[in-house]
Amino acid sequence: MMAGDTASAALGIELAELGAGRAVCRMTVTDQMINGHDLCHGGYVFLLADTAFACACNTDGPVTVAAGAEIAFVSPARAGDVLVAEAAERTRYGRSGIYDVTVRRPDGQVVAEFRGRSRELK
Repeated sequence: MMAGDTASAALGIELAELGAGRAVCRMTVTDQMINGHDLCHGGYVFLLADTAFACACNTDGPVTVAAGAEIAFVSPARAGDVLVAEAAERTRYGRSGIYDVTVRRPDGQVVAEFRGRSRELK
């Protein structure tokens, strides 16, 4: 899946770890990702979390997509920060699932908490 993900590749997102129902992705915040408050734009944080979510929910084989997601921004990230997104499956039921993703700065501070709902395609 990541081999064809040109959006994530264009932002330098790397898949660092992958296991059953879990994934870890990494992204360096660049100057182009900075908003008018000199902070990383939330859309980039969401995209990183969404990529980790997508990797985690596609570890079992069937093509799985997002049915919905929400994010809580906890603290800011800045240019040069290497953000790490850790995704973990919480539950699967039928063709659906729930996954949590925590995004952290290099110092371990939580930047965001993301919850994604997945749906397997038929």
